[in-house]
Amino acid sequence: MQSRIEFTRHEGSGEPVVLIHGIGHRREAWGEVPQLLNARGHDVYVIDLPGFGSSPTPVRPDGYSMRSSAEQLERFFAHVGIGRPHVVGNSLGGQMVLELAHRGSVASATALSPAGFFPPHHLPNAAANLLFMKVGSHLPEAMHRKLNAHVWFRRLAFRALYTHPEKVTLEDAVGDTLNLRRSKGFWPHFFRATFLKFTRRVQVPTTIAWGDTDRMLPPSQAKTARTRLPEATHVSLPDSGHCPQIDHPELIVDVVTGTIARQGEAVAV
Repeated sequence: MQSRIEFTRHEGSGEPVVLIHGIGHRREAWGEVPQLLNARGHDVYVIDLPGFGSSPTPVRPDGYSMRSSAEQLERFFAHVGIGRPHVVGNSLGGQMVLELAHRGSVASATALSPAGFFPPHHLPNAAANLLFMKVGSHLPEAMHRKLNAHVWFRRLAFRALYTHPEKVTLEDAVGDTLNLRRSKGFWPHFFRATFLKFTRRVQVPTTIAWGDTDRMLPPSQAKTARTRLPEATHVSLPDSGHCPQIDHPELIVDVVTGTIARQGEAVAV
């Protein structure tokens, strides 16, 4: 059965690219990246994962598992007629694109600070940051608007996600917070996170890029990723946090298009 996945399309004549957000986020979390990719000719699909944003919860009881998530995404690709797209994922979405790269159901994969490479002693930090934002999201909307009108508050509230929280607009800050409050997929993914561990090989050109100031999943985890996935290209993103697409969108687009170019070279050979 097809789970309904809501999306925004930035139509272009080039190869399709699908952007997949992380836990508690929504399609708007990609900031300027969709438009920048579209300006380079790509046909861009920005999705809300099941249980987040405008997408309903999965139709299957195990719909939040990594395998089920990959299957739902593959059905989405078929549903919109894009075959094997290039995929880009952040955090939880980063592990999802690696799973798709392992399955060979995509043309290339770019994972930004992906989940699945953390040692057990890093879990309390990630859990504390997520819970801080989740609990805070239940404050009255009027209070969120009043507080987020101040840049200093955005720097405090979103420091775990961005190196430059001041780049998040007031409307996006409030919208992201309210989305986190009502996202039914948050708790299922939060409790599954303890068991996330990516140890598989990838079958397509893959880049793993890590923000060098990531406070949610520290960049030391990139060393584990290099060890487990030596076949991937590994990149450090300067002056970037856990969601580098907001800190430096042009840099992310360069990384993504570089990964796509490697897929083209592989086909040519």
